[in-house]
Amino acid sequence: METVGTPGLWALTILGVTGLLVLDFALTRRPRDPSMREALGWTIFYIALPVAFGVYLWASMGSTPGVEFFTGYLLEKSLSVDNLFIFMLLLSAFAVPAALAQRVLLYGIAGALVLRGIFIALGATALATLDWAFLLFGMILLVTAVKLIVDALGGQEADVDVNSMKSVRLLRRFMPVTDDYRGTRLTVVEKGRRALTPLALVVAAVMITDLVFAVDSVPAVYGVTGDPFLVFATNAFALLGLRALYFVLHAALSRLVHLVYGLAIILAFIGVKLVLHWAHDVWTAVPTIPTLASLGVIVVVLATVTATSLWTTRSAEVSVAN
Repeated sequence: METVGTPGLWALTILGVTGLLVLDFALTRRPRDPSMREALGWTIFYIALPVAFGVYLWASMGSTPGVEFFTGYLLEKSLSVDNLFIFMLLLSAFAVPAALAQRVLLYGIAGALVLRGIFIALGATALATLDWAFLLFGMILLVTAVKLIVDALGGQEADVDVNSMKSVRLLRRFMPVTDDYRGTRLTVVEKGRRALTPLALVVAAVMITDLVFAVDSVPAVYGVTGDPFLVFATNAFALLGLRALYFVLHAALSRLVHLVYGLAIILAFIGVKLVLHWAHDVWTAVPTIPTLASLGVIVVVLATVTATSLWTTRSAEVSVAN
């Protein structure tokens, strides 16, 4: 499979991502609640970074990888915003202190990068060796889209029952858990025995959530580009800015009531694109969907659901006020 990712570019990208993660962990070493100005500044930085990277790809390697990168990044960023809904619910369910929220998000980002790296490698191998891999990925996205709609209509995303989580029950079975948070520490020695802190439980829950997200996210971006490097780069850039973006969008997340429907439409669209890609390889008369059209659909759908969400919540607020 052809790739724009030379060994040198792979090395620089991984080194850069690792460096930014280490920097973020260093900045959050002491628990604190970041100011809006700080969160907004980092959010702008983490948006400018992939834009500059995409411009570099476009200028040095042509429009095709450039369009694929920007389309994949926009897709992954929209999915990552949906991830923030779940992270917000987990932080609330575990009563995570505001000062520790950054640390939990960083553990989630680091875990997501590792898991998606594994899934990207597996996906590349599947696409290179299995003729029906595109069909499989497409069906996964179509099923996911239907599940998103069903869950949204049933309100299943509204609550998180901590005690019902398998990861939490498993950890509590093997190790005691302290009653309160102990700063950024995951474990402590209490009464001569090693014990987990609630922070370890929420991190475990976030990691399990990352695994579920990876199953949907990686096939989705493979529907935009078959280049493993671009798949990794779009995932990495979309995830890196989540820590700061969470605090910028925290108040607005509850207002994006239609986002889940937009993501379902996007995932279904990409799923159909993957199925058509598979069918085109079997029957050449079957049309395929170009990447530029995918970019247009993603932009239009996201803009539409954002506008309808804000209009709906604004109308509801006016009705309550009256």
